[in-house]
Amino acid sequence: MANPLDTDAGSELFSGYEAELKLVQADLSQKLDQIPDLTGEPRKAAISQAERAVEEAIELLDQMRLEKQNIPSSTRTKVNQRLRNHDSDVDVAKRKLRALADDRSALFGNRYSDNPNDVQLEQRQQLLSGTDRLDRSSQRLKASQALANDTEAIGASTLADLHRQRETIQHTSDVLLESEGYVDRSVKTLRGMARRMATNRIITISIITVLVLLILAVIISKFR
Repeated sequence: MANPLDTDAGSELFSGYEAELKLVQADLSQKLDQIPDLTGEPRKAAISQAERAVEEAIELLDQMRLEKQNIPSSTRTKVNQRLRNHDSDVDVAKRKLRALADDRSALFGNRYSDNPNDVQLEQRQQLLSGTDRLDRSSQRLKASQALANDTEAIGASTLADLHRQRETIQHTSDVLLESEGYVDRSVKTLRGMARRMATNRIITISIITVLVLLILAVIISKFR
């Protein structure tokens, strides 16, 4: 482990970081001692806590390196040695934690083994079968989604066609209404012409009748 805190060498801020680092290292060492006795979820939780402690220790080491620049050169040699000792301690803890995290049989308990028995083999086969079913279901879901997209595209195209047909029908209706107006005006014109023709016929008949009566009157007057 690192040397005891030397308050004569280094600034107070560096010493504060170092004291905090020692607390983190003590907590990390305790967790690393507990992990071998744990399995399953408690082991996972302990490993996660230890990883966070390592990250905190690395951050404190970085802060100490920055603060080291403010320490007088006369005492910096002793500070460098302490910093190297802390680096070494944290590196050892990281390697130990990595080894504990890589121990899969301890992490997963009796559910994991490099030489599975019949029960474990059956469990793996069931897991693979479930994975295959999940893959097939995913493929069916993708196919259904593709079919839904195609149906949506067809529906959109149909709606566009219906919209165009509606516009055509509306245009035809407008043309028919306009044509109906022309027909109404034509009927009115024809009726007016018919009335004028009837009037002209009556006048013509009246003139012919008057002329006939005049002719008859002339003839009668001659024979008297």
